Amino acid sequence: MSNQLVTHNFQQYSILEILQMIVLVSFILFFGKTLLIPLSFAGLLSFILYPFCKWVEKKGLNKNMAIFIALLFISLLLFAIIYLLFTQFMAFSDQWQLLKIKLLNANQELNLFIENVFGVSKEKEADFLENALNNSGNQVFAFIGNTANTFSQSLFSLIIIPVFTTLILYHRTLLSKVLYQIFPKEKRVIVHEVLVETIHEYYNFIKGMLIVYLAVGFLNSVGLSIIGIPHPILFGFIASILTFIPYVGIMISALLPITVSWITFNSIWYPIGVILVFGFVQLLEANIIFPMAVGSRLKINTLVIIIMIILGGIFWGAAGMILFIPFVSILKLIADRTESLKWLSVLLGVGGN
Repeated sequence: MSNQLVTHNFQQYSILEILQMIVLVSFILFFGKTLLIPLSFAGLLSFILYPFCKWVEKKGLNKNMAIFIALLFISLLLFAIIYLLFTQFMAFSDQWQLLKIKLLNANQELNLFIENVFGVSKEKEADFLENALNNSGNQVFAFIGNTANTFSQSLFSLIIIPVFTTLILYHRTLLSKVLYQIFPKEKRVIVHEVLVETIHEYYNFIKGMLIVYLAVGFLNSVGLSIIGIPHPILFGFIASILTFIPYVGIMISALLPITVSWITFNSIWYPIGVILVFGFVQLLEANIIFPMAVGSRLKINTLVIIIMIILGGIFWGAAGMILFIPFVSILKLIADRTESLKWLSVLLGVGGN
């Protein structure tokens, strides 16, 4: 039945029309990212803050004060997280000299291993390294230019996102009326229901995900601290944040504490301990923490999540890897409540039968 529904809806469009739509959307996403990235962050942030603003307004405060309190709360929470990670990075940098010495020793051991096994002399290794450094020297200025450009874009986004968020929340009634005018009168009640349910369900989803990230970060930190890994809070919460990438994120986040523990203790048991801690916490997150915190979560299949992360990285870089998952989640919410988009709900969902 589901397969017939998907086929029926796809038959309404020709292959050429579908390809034209894909090309148009791709063109807009890629060339409009300077505007769309901060605007998307602001829109999602407005979804999160809207219920809080309505609650504050019901207490007797006006709209302007409610928006100010909401943004202040989010800003304080963000600065607290940044300060925590910054202090951990500073503590990590204080031990960099010790790690540097151990890395040099490890490099010498690796050189001896290569010489003994493959017969490559130290002189050849040094020549290879020198040539690599000389060839990479021409790329230094390009790297600096790209870094400066990325920093300027990040600074622009940091300034403009709160401005966009404030304006969206302040003009939310006007924006809603414009949205209703796009659709015919008989559809406006459905559009209103979809909009309200999308905002509230996404708000509850984000609250649940915040609890998941905090719980996973706390458990990671405690586990790493018990086995004696340096800077457990830093490594624990980095791993927690990267869990939004299915399967791959936890492996990437484990590389740094595994490397540091191996260099620091010169023992294989500490890296194994890191793997066991992260693996155990992941089992808890998947089977206990996530279902309890999120409850009726948005059921998006893993294939779609991975595809959206890759597409997000292609179009918008790191920002796209973060934003495209909420986009597809909201699209799934809308598709679940729209009869003409049931095929899309089936395509995105976990029940393919």
